[in-house]
Amino acid sequence: MPLNCGIVGLPNVGKSTIFNALTAAKAQAANYPFCTIDPNVGIVPVPDARLDRIVGLVKPNSIVPTTMEFVDIAGIVEGASKGEGLGNQFLSHIRQTDAILHVVRCFEDPEVVHVAGAVDPLHDIEIIHTELLLADLETVEKRRSKAEKAARSPAASAAQKNELSAVLKLQEALGAGKPARTADLSDDERLAARDLFLITMKPQLYVANVDEAGILQGNRLTRLVEQRAAEEGSEVVRICGAMEAEIAQLEPAERSEFLEAAGLEEPGLNRLIHAAYRLLGLITYFTAGVQEVRAWTIRRGTKAPGAAGVIHSDFERGFIKADCYACDDLFRLGSEQAVKEAGLLRSEGKEYVVKDGDILFFKFNV
Repeated sequence: MPLNCGIVGLPNVGKSTIFNALTAAKAQAANYPFCTIDPNVGIVPVPDARLDRIVGLVKPNSIVPTTMEFVDIAGIVEGASKGEGLGNQFLSHIRQTDAILHVVRCFEDPEVVHVAGAVDPLHDIEIIHTELLLADLETVEKRRSKAEKAARSPAASAAQKNELSAVLKLQEALGAGKPARTADLSDDERLAARDLFLITMKPQLYVANVDEAGILQGNRLTRLVEQRAAEEGSEVVRICGAMEAEIAQLEPAERSEFLEAAGLEEPGLNRLIHAAYRLLGLITYFTAGVQEVRAWTIRRGTKAPGAAGVIHSDFERGFIKADCYACDDLFRLGSEQAVKEAGLLRSEGKEYVVKDGDILFFKFNV
């Protein structure tokens, strides 16, 4: 199952427009708050020029790109943590995602209403920031008494003591207005806190939704968001949701002409998908043969048996070794046979850490 990113923000900032362009789905997009109630989910192929080059050399019968899941979550308003708007229903949807893409409106348009009556990206960010913090703080406070009772028992386990330590550190950070991901937790404490499903523990990326004039150089509103993101150590991707929706409807040849005319090398949505990949610490490896060329998603640092398990659990359970070479060597030499003749195809064991762009063939026995 692909890892997923939840698209959040105030109502009417362009979330559903961006989601529609990403997925070619038809999430409802309209000029009024709360037009999205149930979260819309779309599976998106991850654009990767390396896959296209491998296909050109191997000429397989089928091609399967790797994918990422995007979830369009209804707009959050001030007071959501206390039930305002559609309240905690939406917060629960965010808890189920792996990362947060926070869409911020960075364009002026009197024809598109703003839920607060004026476009102010920092104020908008602060509303979302505060509501997510308050929701997490309530979760941590509820857990504290239970954690204290368990940790103070004479029979308390190390895990129970780690949970209390984690809860106390998290409560301190959240109470100071800082997201849970900034709390100074040990690895054991972080593991103990996992089942709290804290929203602000998730990595976050800002998506600045601009008009066409702001795509290349940004504007005064995007600069405010970029400054805020830099202070937090977050990344910002600029996207014109309206333009991306238009690009998504074009044929490939028309799309290239459109992008060239706009001075863009690739759609903004490609940059967003790649940024989300980085945010989640993901890389891609490939399997390549005449029957199929396929891209697979794994977390950076995954060892060969774990990478094999993404294909099938039997591959991981019965892992013997992996024949491996870099896609760059394939591009340079032109064929797998040439890679072999150059001595660049290796046999790797269980401790091999798979690299981005590896082409692997697994050998296993079950």
